[in-house]
Amino acid sequence: MDIEKKLVDELGKNIIEATNEEIYRALVSVVNKAAIDKEERNGKKKLYYISAEFLIGKLLSNNLINLGLFDEVHELLEKNGKNLGDIEELDAEPSLGNGGLGRLASCFLDSIATLGLNGDGVGLNYHMGLFKQTFKDRLQSEIPDKWIDKDTFLIKTDVSYPVSMGGKMYNSVMYDLLVTGYENRTNRLHLFDLETIDSSIIKNGIDFDKEAVDKNLTLFLYPDDSDEAGRKLRIYQQYFMVCNAAHLILDEAVSKGSDLYNLDEYVVIQINDTHPTMVIPELIRQLMERGLSIDDAIEITNKCCAYTNHTILAEALEKWPIGYLKSIVPQIVPIIEVLDDRIRRKYEDESIAIIDRNDFVSMAAIDINYGYSVNGVAGLHTEILKNTELNNFYKIYPEKFNNKTNGITFRRWLMSCNPSLTKYLEELIGEGFIKDSFLLKKLEEYKDDKNVLNKLSEIKMQNKQAFCDYIEKTRGIILDKDTIFDVQSKRLHEYKRQQLNLLWAIRRYLDIKAGIIPEERVTVIFGAKAAPAYTIAKDIIHAILSLMQLIENDEDVKKYLRVIMLDNYNVDVAEKLIPACDISEQISLASKEASGTGNMKYMLNGAVTLGTMDGANVEIFENVGEENIYIFGLSSDEVIAKYKNGSYDPKYYYDNNAEIKRAVDFLVSKEMIGLSGKDHDESLERLYNEFLNKDYFMTFPDFDEYCKVRNKAHSDYKNQDEWSRKCLLNIANAGYFSSDRTIEEYNRDIWKLQ
Repeated sequence: MDIEKKLVDELGKNIIEATNEEIYRALVSVVNKAAIDKEERNGKKKLYYISAEFLIGKLLSNNLINLGLFDEVHELLEKNGKNLGDIEELDAEPSLGNGGLGRLASCFLDSIATLGLNGDGVGLNYHMGLFKQTFKDRLQSEIPDKWIDKDTFLIKTDVSYPVSMGGKMYNSVMYDLLVTGYENRTNRLHLFDLETIDSSIIKNGIDFDKEAVDKNLTLFLYPDDSDEAGRKLRIYQQYFMVCNAAHLILDEAVSKGSDLYNLDEYVVIQINDTHPTMVIPELIRQLMERGLSIDDAIEITNKCCAYTNHTILAEALEKWPIGYLKSIVPQIVPIIEVLDDRIRRKYEDESIAIIDRNDFVSMAAIDINYGYSVNGVAGLHTEILKNTELNNFYKIYPEKFNNKTNGITFRRWLMSCNPSLTKYLEELIGEGFIKDSFLLKKLEEYKDDKNVLNKLSEIKMQNKQAFCDYIEKTRGIILDKDTIFDVQSKRLHEYKRQQLNLLWAIRRYLDIKAGIIPEERVTVIFGAKAAPAYTIAKDIIHAILSLMQLIENDEDVKKYLRVIMLDNYNVDVAEKLIPACDISEQISLASKEASGTGNMKYMLNGAVTLGTMDGANVEIFENVGEENIYIFGLSSDEVIAKYKNGSYDPKYYYDNNAEIKRAVDFLVSKEMIGLSGKDHDESLERLYNEFLNKDYFMTFPDFDEYCKVRNKAHSDYKNQDEWSRKCLLNIANAGYFSSDRTIEEYNRDIWKLQ
């Protein structure tokens, strides 16, 4: 491809004369045309990966890499006095996801295309995403995260479907994002929207009229569901997504020759968590509209649908009042009632019924009873589902359950965000690992090579300096690269236990104030958003920000300890932070994290994991060996037993452990309350009381061992040769955690695409 000619043709002028904005728009056009050239129509059977979230990240560099154009474009711009990095800053990050669920879905789409599989994503075109996080008075504030009104890779199509909801008819419009595979085909992410969306209804922060569905339907990801209007809006969103998906799926299958009775030969639908569950009754309804009997429609749908479970938390398995469904989507309620009746007639176990005694409809029960596959996302997670959380279903459908440990795409999380490390790995072991991640294992040959270890340490320091420069430029915070970067970045939730990290930092602060000076200087970095209605999560953020300010104002402590909370953590920030990390905090309560994927990204970039035996940490431990990971805490069996027998009493630990008492009491000390002032006293006091009276995710039992193991990791960091060896062995054993491997397993066991 003559990239220079194509760019000049798009610009209508020489590159040197063009502005960065003009070059960006021209690159979007050139990249999209190059991607479309790699689209294929082959493959009788097609996957539709339906998800409420796709946290896809900025697309320019990723697409340039996958299309093999990155180096050519970089050199061309440099020749003309332009900088690709500056142009990338204009690339708006699509606000289509929040956490690991959406990031995983995006990695999967990348791998599906890279492996040459016939598969598209289906979701919603959120205008404002979740929200843009800001900090004011040491509290999280939420404002709209506008991205669509900027130049983007979105392509408007002429596809539109009628969707009946709440007694009204809505006409959708479909937008596409092209999904480029690495040196392979291009697939698509289909995003449904309404032309009538009106952002002017947003008032203060992210508040808006939740009942004006024609104006708000795709404004925000996960509307606040603390009131009835918010919960109903989620149902509107979910049905709108799956109704459009079902129309698209059936239209495409018929156009390829399906008579609908053989739909499973043309279609496989992967339901990513419970948000898209209504695709099952909706597909049945649309098949009946096209002339099939309900018996045939149910059997055909069952052969097409597979379900991925992403949670062990019961409250995350969605249940909707049937009254809500009757008022919003009455057309699928009779079908749901038939589905429930069939299960009740066949099995006596009330717990697997679809409609429970309180007239709530269980989305997971629909998925498991009427899909042909149910998969967990890490070995431990799947065993917990089979043995405890979904054991009632497993006893009936053992053949449906299988494990597919999550993975990440190495193209974005190594090549794009850490080019210096990628280049050095290519020098050492060749380029093959980019397509065959297991070839990273060759790195083990260099585990005792001092020159290689020194070079890895040098690259890490360069990445730390780059992150320091980025944070100074964007946040005005000056960091010291010659400290340990100890990082916890993920959604803010009590089960992920940012509060445990906070208590360690308080303990370290108090030790320093008492004259106990640590040998290692540490920068503790948090990145996390709390759901707007999740009060305790926002209280944890407030406590972290308060401690951060306290330390920033104390030069004696600041020399040895920094606590930094990054606002609006997203993929763009992650791509700067992850290559700079020394210690990756993966400290969820054992048995509560389904998998995690941040743990994989940090490992791949040469960070060492400090974590519990939870989620995919278990498989990281098995791959790297106990010398190259720091493990602490209760086992999943011990945690499950404590929940079962109700034996955990946080007050006992508080009364009998002086270090816990000292750290928790500090939350409501004059130092912290004095910072907050009267207006925010209740936030710290509420968190204090939560620890003493509930601590549902068992921070206290793990506290002593966590502090001990974390301090050991910090001490071990002093021996840079040994530390670099640990980093190398983490990179060398990251191959298993490629999403290419995960997708190959999905296809082999579930999808069976050609």
